[in-house]
Amino acid sequence: MKIFPTKELKFKLIDSQSETLNRLNRRTEKSESLTSQHTDKSFRGVISENNFKLISSVIGKGAFCVMIGEIGSNKGNVRVEIHKVFRILLSIILCFPAIAILVAILTGNEEPNPIFILVVIGQILMIRYAFIGLAFRFISKNSLDRLRDVLDIEWIK
Repeated sequence: MKIFPTKELKFKLIDSQSETLNRLNRRTEKSESLTSQHTDKSFRGVISENNFKLISSVIGKGAFCVMIGEIGSNKGNVRVEIHKVFRILLSIILCFPAIAILVAILTGNEEPNPIFILVVIGQILMIRYAFIGLAFRFISKNSLDRLRDVLDIEWIK
């Protein structure tokens, strides 16, 4: 089980590599830090030769997913993962149920009970799959749809 989801996709270029890279350069605001900021472009990030590392420019949720990819002569690939800052914050949130039970037991408010272990595991799984998993699925889909529109590509199954 991966703690944080990732998505890897391959795509086929409709236009030439140079035209696709030119289109991506026009629609990307250059930013080394990959932070969310208001812009009229579709993406923020770094493009070097035929490699890119981008976030969506949508304020509020665009920085959640980072798209790292390469554009070849006819094909390319992209990997979508959760931004490092969000991974750190989500790791802290994933630890909250275990910390809460430990604090309750150590302060004497609760008696140690094996059912607490099941409750903690259930809460961690709920946070991981219900909250983090669904948020990643929807936000990454929006980011990949935006990338497909900008690059004019077709996904390969």
